Amino acid sequence: MANKIVTDEARKQIGRTGEIRTYEVERGAIRRFAEAIGDSNPLFNDELASRNTRFGGMIAPPTFYRSMGSPIPNVDLPGMGSQFRGLDGGSDWEYFHPIRVGDRISVQSRLADLRESEGRLGPMVFIVMETTYTNQFGEVCATQRSTAIRY
Repeated sequence: MANKIVTDEARKQIGRTGEIRTYEVERGAIRRFAEAIGDSNPLFNDELASRNTRFGGMIAPPTFYRSMGSPIPNVDLPGMGSQFRGLDGGSDWEYFHPIRVGDRISVQSRLADLRESEGRLGPMVFIVMETTYTNQFGEVCATQRSTAIRY
């Protein structure tokens, strides 16, 4: 590669974080979300039935995390120019604690990796963001590692 886009200077941005957003989880929001995705599991819809489960009450579906956004940190890539195309390179999720009614979930994204590869159409830049979802007790409930590809 003649002109690198991901320079040593660009890699210094790794670790940069976006602003933290906090969400209060309401029973109605969980029910509406479950209904919207067509999930009739009593854990997400029935307060009485969910009390008799190992969770002891209603929890949110794992995909509920997608409803809680977080500003991503700006990634400065001067060599990329403004005429880039983008692809979603996918996400990997890890779940540690369920979201419960009444939780306050804080969400923050961090630039986890920045790398470059040569593709058929020229340079491809892989931007990896890690988003952490933490409850009011300081417990990490889930992490999402997502990759954006610019070319």
